[in-house]
This record gives sequence, C-alpha cells and structure tokens, in this order.
Amino acid sequence: MLLRTTDPFRDLDRLAGQLLGPSLGTTNRPAVMPMDAWREGDVFRIEFDLPGVARESIDLDVERNVLTVRAERVARNGDWEMLATERPRGVFSRQLVLGDNLDLERIEAHYEGGVLRLTIPVAERAKPRRIEVSAGEERTAIEA
Repeated sequence: MLLRTTDPFRDLDRLAGQLLGPSLGTTNRPAVMPMDAWREGDVFRIEFDLPGVARESIDLDVERNVLTVRAERVARNGDWEMLATERPRGVFSRQLVLGDNLDLERIEAHYEGGVLRLTIPVAERAKPRRIEVSAGEERTAIEA
C-alpha cells in the first residue's frame, strides 16, 4: 500500500458537528487539509490545499515512513467587527503513512498559489526489472 489516509477521529468530528452543531462538536483537534494523491510514472505526487497560509509556516517532517505536514493560518488582528467567519484559522495537520516502495530521502516540496505539491520518487528497488533466464548448466544470479 502506498498511502493510508484513514482517520476515524475526523469522521467522528464530522458526525458530531452535523448532529450537535459546529459550536458543540469537538474543536480541540487541528483542522484537516484537503489532499489529492496519484502516481505518475516513477513518481508519486501529493497536493495539499492551503490557501492563505504563509510558506514559512509550513513544516514537513518524515519519521520512518510517516510524513507529517503542519501549517498555520494566522487569525487577523485589528480594530473591526467580524461579520462572518467560515474559513478555519489556526494549525492544520495531516499525517500520511507512506509505503516502503517510495524513496523518502528524495522528497521535493513546492508551494505556490495556496497549493503544497510534494513529489516522491518510487524507490529503485520497487521499479520493475527484467530477469534473464539461463538454460542448462549456466546459472545467472538475480541482482537485487
């Protein structure tokens, strides 16, 4: 498996918000950032939507095969009366469990237009390779 994105607590938070209203649902968890992920040839691509987030507030961390993305959208301060507030503020966090077939040493990250784009190459050991078949007494070693 390349990617695991299940989060039972997110589903529970969503259900609590629908049943109890957003003000009574659980609010102590970081907001979740929408994501798309796909494989394109020999690379795995992930895009996170982070509109209004400063590049400096984005933190990427890889520990073993767990990728953690954190970002913060700072609340605006000023002398005004807020009329509507629907966009979440504060800390956004997402953890992805990445498969062993990805080269986590060569992750590239780019942030532009409110979208964080990650490119993760497929590890050489996970790429298909051709194995030569010998005949008779001749033996061919299989290279890993």
